[in-house]
Amino acid sequence: MPLVPVEASRRAKTPLPKLQICILMTLQVAEGIALVSISPYINQLIRELPITGGDAAAVGYYVGMIESLRFLTQALSLFKWSRLSDRIGRKPVLLFGVSGACVSVLCFGLSTTFWSLAISRCMWGALDGNVGVMKTMMGELTDSTNMAQGFALFPIVWCIASFVGSLIGGTLARPQNHWPGLFVNPFWRDHPYFLPSAVSACVLLLTFFSLLFFLEETLSAKPRRKSTLTATGGANSDDREALAQQSMANMPLRSLLTPAIVIPIANYTVMMFLDSSLKALLPLFLSTPIHLGGLGLTPYSIGTWLGFSAVANGVFQALLFAKIVDWLGPKRLFCVSVSCFVPAMLMFPIMSWIVHARGLVDHAITFTLLGQLVLILTWDMAVAAALMFVRASAPANNVLGAVNGLCQTSVSTARAVGPTLATSLFAFSKQHNLLNGNAAYVILIMLCGVLRWMASKLPDELEDRDE
Repeated sequence: MPLVPVEASRRAKTPLPKLQICILMTLQVAEGIALVSISPYINQLIRELPITGGDAAAVGYYVGMIESLRFLTQALSLFKWSRLSDRIGRKPVLLFGVSGACVSVLCFGLSTTFWSLAISRCMWGALDGNVGVMKTMMGELTDSTNMAQGFALFPIVWCIASFVGSLIGGTLARPQNHWPGLFVNPFWRDHPYFLPSAVSACVLLLTFFSLLFFLEETLSAKPRRKSTLTATGGANSDDREALAQQSMANMPLRSLLTPAIVIPIANYTVMMFLDSSLKALLPLFLSTPIHLGGLGLTPYSIGTWLGFSAVANGVFQALLFAKIVDWLGPKRLFCVSVSCFVPAMLMFPIMSWIVHARGLVDHAITFTLLGQLVLILTWDMAVAAALMFVRASAPANNVLGAVNGLCQTSVSTARAVGPTLATSLFAFSKQHNLLNGNAAYVILIMLCGVLRWMASKLPDELEDRDE
């Protein structure tokens, strides 16, 4: 059985609307920069606050909370933003969201207590529902012939944002230490992490005006090109057609809870839970002192490595993702990518063992980090593959925003729980020496086994229903 329908594979690909997609991707880059820029210094920032009581092993608890609060509040508000975009349009919601992100990022940079940091992250999550609306717009700007190319851009531009954000956070944090002649004002001593937040806010402000003047509304721009997922035991086609004909204004949430929609969303949600856990553990592991099982790197070194990883990821996704999707098909690619999570997690205890055996971070750690990076590059291809299944599950234009909103609400909940759970398990297992300090990795590996089983339930094909 072919993984992609023969008719779809023979049809000439529709050219992507490059200008509109480029503008949309600038928003992804801007918000990604602001989100990632705290990663190189957040662990050091928490250590400097009086909340940990000097216990370095407890840092993970509070870092996980900071990482998760934005996603928790986002989960509570995102579905409403997505449904609102189905009524008033995508562009107004995007403009409001980027404005809220800009204000909250500035508040984060000015915060000097743990609770002010927490409130600023909650503000961002509550005011910004753009993550779902952006994917809705991408679904409206693409069709079945160029969907893989369009959705592949999300992880690619996220890698660009990760690279820039990591450099901003690692380089501009504590500027009074790096450039004492320029930053002599006591303000910089009292707010040593404001500069990266200010730069991120400026990028968001520029993006606001780019969207305001150049982005076109897509809600009524063209009829929805409908794609659906087919599989044995899938949703009844008559039920799907009835769903497609309902008015969005009168549609209850339970009408979206069909197997054809729920299965892709469930896979994407669990995958993003594991992904957010991995991405939260990586900088925490890199910054944790060697005697506690980490590598003890500085914020600058962490930012440099995360930036390099982002560049490698972006190049890999840009050059290979669409070709690999055409070769393997979205389901097989998703399954292969998911399988790389286990060895990627095993690299953490391996690096701990190496650094303890050798007594320092040397070339052996570098080669191990590079091996882990290759596995993470393959794992990250699952993101765009999962988005293709989610996009194709929407049966009509008037529910596309709701489907993406439901998906991103689930994902935001997972991303709220993932970092907190992973970093707390990391801290707890180190403090109590559970499984020699490796309990967090074991639990996440077991959950990956569940995801691999769920992936087998995805449809074998993306059936084209363009009209």
